[in-house]
Amino acid sequence: MTLAVRVQDEMRQAFDELAALVGYRSVADARQFPPEECARAATLAGERLESVGLSVELVETTDGSLAVLGEAPAPPGAPTVLLYAHYDVQPPGDESAWTTPPFVLRVGDDGRWYGRGAADCKGNVLAHLLALRALRAEAGTLPVGVKVVLEGSEEQGGEGLADLLHVAPHRFAADAIVIADSGNVEVGVPTLTTTLRGVVNAVVTLRTLEGPLHSGSFGGAAPDALAALVRLLSTFRDAAGDTRVDGIPNDQRFPGADYPPDRFARDAGVLPAVSVVGSGTVADALWARPALTILGIDCPAVVGSAAAIQGSAAARINLRVPPGVDATAARAALDAHLRRHTPWGARVEVAFEGIGQPFTAPAGGPADRLMRQALEVAYDHPVVTVGQGGSIPLCNDLHAAHPAAELLLIGVEDAAARIHAPNESVDPAEIERTAIAEAHFLQALAGDITEAVGASEIGESEPSGGALAP
Repeated sequence: MTLAVRVQDEMRQAFDELAALVGYRSVADARQFPPEECARAATLAGERLESVGLSVELVETTDGSLAVLGEAPAPPGAPTVLLYAHYDVQPPGDESAWTTPPFVLRVGDDGRWYGRGAADCKGNVLAHLLALRALRAEAGTLPVGVKVVLEGSEEQGGEGLADLLHVAPHRFAADAIVIADSGNVEVGVPTLTTTLRGVVNAVVTLRTLEGPLHSGSFGGAAPDALAALVRLLSTFRDAAGDTRVDGIPNDQRFPGADYPPDRFARDAGVLPAVSVVGSGTVADALWARPALTILGIDCPAVVGSAAAIQGSAAARINLRVPPGVDATAARAALDAHLRRHTPWGARVEVAFEGIGQPFTAPAGGPADRLMRQALEVAYDHPVVTVGQGGSIPLCNDLHAAHPAAELLLIGVEDAAARIHAPNESVDPAEIERTAIAEAHFLQALAGDITEAVGASEIGESEPSGGALAP
């Protein structure tokens, strides 16, 4: 029985297994959901890892989240692979925008599985489990050493796991690291992500008056804090829609796969006659250049608002930092831009949240080559290379702690997954194919590449002696 068939057999119970994980409201923010929801999700994930023969420990980190750490020692001479995903999820947002309850997994008319975390990132947790089960069923044991790290606060910055890595780097030591928190450019097209943008979040507050004033009595001369905020935020976009932050370049080019504008417009749900913004290609805008997004504004709601001039207003902003730009320098540039462009002498306060550095994965190593082979076998399609506009700060921490380990970014997401948005979903075929690819990859790393993908596809990539020799 082939690995692919074994994974396909496991898919019979995959929906129920993912439904159990999605059922936990594992938002790592006690202001929104009880911490017990995250703890239960961590416990369930740990139990599933134990079922495939891993010893498991739930470790409380400095931010209060639980890291799920599973491990199976390497057979003599075999390498060790670290498999990463996270079980915490984004808040559901406006639940009325969901077709069905966000924490109840459902099958849509299109065959996709809908629910918060179905793609980001509980679907990737499931893919890891399916791959490990297939390998166990095939040989009775795992062909390589395996460490599984499931994070519990990635969507809130992931500081807890980063701190754990810094104090206990040996727990993350591996010859290759698979970060399953990415995805494919479209369903059925295997994709390796090679670059990630970094991130800087900030809350900017403007104050102009001691309190609100009657808009009829004072409007026209009184400095409106909300109008000042709107004016300030408008300085972050030029007429073409490109992000402009003083001191940060915005003319970079992405060297990998393109993203056709018509497909992007369809994937993003851009309304008819509305333009895709930016002066370069879509790939440039998403993967190589900065992007500033206004995440939220504190001001009176439309319903119930009074005819009053606001004395204060605040916005939370998100800056995606392109590869090649230091996130600390970008934070300083953003701070200076905000203070320089605040109008009318308004008092400005800038409160920065955590930052994440951009990341570029080294390419061309033995693990990279074997993963490409495994993906092509699983998908029967050539691999494409893209960047990712999102951020995974842990990648830089892992690379700094273990620079000899290759980092490979894959995952079950696709453009239709709508991660972080209402009606998030995953195509179950992507879970299946990702699991098949990962199983082939792990088998190949053990030196069983002939059995895994056929001798004609090996080239000179076969590792020997447990080391990933170039």
